[in-house]
This record gives sequence, C-alpha cells and structure tokens, in this order.
Amino acid sequence: MDASPPDLPRPLVVSSDDLLVDDLLRLLAAAGTTPELTHGSTAMRRAHRAAPLVVLGRDVLGAAGVRALPRRAGVVVATREEPAAEDFEAAFAVGAERLVVLPRDEGWLVERAATAVREPVEPGSLTVVGGCTGGAGASTLATALALTAERSLLVDADGAGGGLDLLLGAEWADGLRWPDLAGLRGRVDGAAVLASLPVAHGVHVLAPQRDAPAEVPAEALLAVVSAARAQGHPVVVDLPHRAPLLADAVLADADLAVLVVPARVRALAAAGPLLEGGAWSRAVVVARTAPGGLSPAEVGAALGRPVVAELGHDRSALVRGERGEPPQVGARSPFGQVARTLQARTARRPVHAGA
Repeated sequence: MDASPPDLPRPLVVSSDDLLVDDLLRLLAAAGTTPELTHGSTAMRRAHRAAPLVVLGRDVLGAAGVRALPRRAGVVVATREEPAAEDFEAAFAVGAERLVVLPRDEGWLVERAATAVREPVEPGSLTVVGGCTGGAGASTLATALALTAERSLLVDADGAGGGLDLLLGAEWADGLRWPDLAGLRGRVDGAAVLASLPVAHGVHVLAPQRDAPAEVPAEALLAVVSAARAQGHPVVVDLPHRAPLLADAVLADADLAVLVVPARVRALAAAGPLLEGGAWSRAVVVARTAPGGLSPAEVGAALGRPVVAELGHDRSALVRGERGEPPQVGARSPFGQVARTLQARTARRPVHAGA
C-alpha cells in the first residue's frame, strides 16, 4: 500500500530501539502512512499533541520527557518482547489504550493506525473556568459557556460543592454523578460516559452527589474530559479555586483557561499568585465588575495582563438560580456576551477518530 499523501495526518513513533522502529515503519506503511520519528526533543510535545496516533516504544516509558507529556487518547505502547507486570503499569501511567506485542498484535496495530489516519474527526475543545475567590461567578460563567456551545459537557470538579446541576435545574434528572465515576482511569468509552449523565437544556452535566460529598480524583476527571473530547464534544470544567492537583491535571491541555477576578482589592491579592506561575499562568482574565469597584483597566494594570472581558452585574442570575433556571445567555445578556467573547478565543486543534 502506498504511503499516505502529505495532507493526511502522520502518526508519531517515539523509540530508540532500532529493531522496534523498523518493525513499526513496516506496519505503518502497510496501514498507508509514514510516521514522524523522534527519540525525544522539543518538538515531541507538539507532535504528540497533533498526531492521530502515538506509538511509544517500551524502552522510552521511563524517560522524563515521555512521562511529562499530557494525557491524551490514541496512545499505544509497543514491544518486541513479552511484557512484565511493571510494563503494563508503565503503559497505564502514560494513558496507553493497549500494550502491543509484536509480531502477535501486528494485525491490530495496522488496522488501528489506518483508522486513525483515514477517519479524522473534529475534536471537542476544553475550557477551564475558575474564580480567584469563592463567589466570583465562575460557576455561572462555566454554565453559560456550556449553554452557548453545542453538544457540550459541563463538569463540576468540586465534589463537595453544591453542584452545577442546580444551575441547570437538573438536580432531579436521572444519571450518574460524582462519586459514581470516581473510579475511572485512563481511556474510557466517551459515548458510554455521556449517555450515563443527566442532560438539561442540551448540556450533559457531571456534578457531585450532595448526600455523598467527596473529592474528585484527578485521574477520573482527566479520563472523563478526554473521553468526551475524543467524541467531539466541547468540555467546560468548573475548577475549584483551591485544587492544585486538579489544576495540574486539566490546565496543561486546556484550549482556554479563564480566571474570573472580582474587581476588588482583596480579589486581586488572591489572583496575583495564581497568575504568576504554575497551572494558571496561561489563563486569561475576566473582570467581574460592580458599582464602586475597580475598573477593568485598573484590574489589568494590577495583575500585569489585559482583561479580555468584563462581566457586568446580571440582576436576573441570582433569581434564576434560586428557581433552578439557567443563566440568560442571549446576545445582550452579561453572561452571554462574555461567553461568546471567550469562545471566539478558543483555539481548536485536530484529533482523530479512534484517538
């Protein structure tokens, strides 16, 4: 079979085992594609993000650069030797969907690579929203973002909170909640996960179980987010403002991170350290303004970065929330305006079917 045309996406192979690489080149050629090869470089993270399929040699699973790669779907580990128990553990640690043993699994790998390359699909974007303090309005903004996107998944990452299902009027809707899905790890079936969740106003929502509060495991959050995105669904995560493990898990791969900052001096003091380094350092700032507070320009000057949107006071939000009605997201509503501004900034990147 001829190699894939240059306009088709190329898988990524990462290995320093020459014999294994030779086998993989032969198998991927049979699948109609020529991979990008690397032993580990500054380009590996970029290629890892864009490739329709990533094949890691067992020999590189312990490499620091490989272990630092963000979780994604469509990762396979390959070896020419029978794997030991620790090999399966290492493959699981990098989020691999399967550990392939050659030559036994050659047919599976050829079919998997051909599907990944020939059947591209549009990915779901990932937007992460947080407030620098409690009560900033981040949860309502996250809900508005989900409402203004099609086929979206709204994830409440605060397992001990009140629950975003309340903002959608979905507290009595059938479906799973945290901690029902807290045991998920690695690659999971996105269609099955979405089918198990409550749906309200066209939004799938994963919220806490109020009579069983518990922390959301970072591995489970990442598994749910990755599964939904692989199915092409945009995902909005409402992240607690003090959850460093969850922030590290999802912010590295977010298309857009949004920090909501009330236009008050104490809020600025809380936002500064979040934006200076760590997981939130790439976030854009939305200023939650109020009469008598600071102006967006003053907020931006204090934080040393521009304010991308101003969230004005919405008198209807509190009343609607108490009635179990979602926030207004019309073109002239405060939350609707900001949601559309943020969606215009969301960078989309390709992933592929089977990934």
